[in-house]
Amino acid sequence: MAQRQITVESEVGLHARPAATFVQTAAKASLDVTVAKQGGQPVNAKSILAVLALDVRQGDTVVIEAEGEGADELLDALALIASAP
Repeated sequence: MAQRQITVESEVGLHARPAATFVQTAAKASLDVTVAKQGGQPVNAKSILAVLALDVRQGDTVVIEAEGEGADELLDALALIASAP
């Protein structure tokens, strides 16, 4: 299992356009991918409704996990999206 812990830098958090890009990137992979606020329950990172329901705001820390071949590369890409200002 690969994991990344990221602080969200975007002024809008992981909402609207950043969330859509995040979910689209996750959905391209054939891996199970989850995202959670630090200390919270993980949700399917391929579900826009689940990601938006996390209510991730600027400065929040999220944990992204994936397992399987290509997990590290996928998590690197998702981390860039989540941490972009």
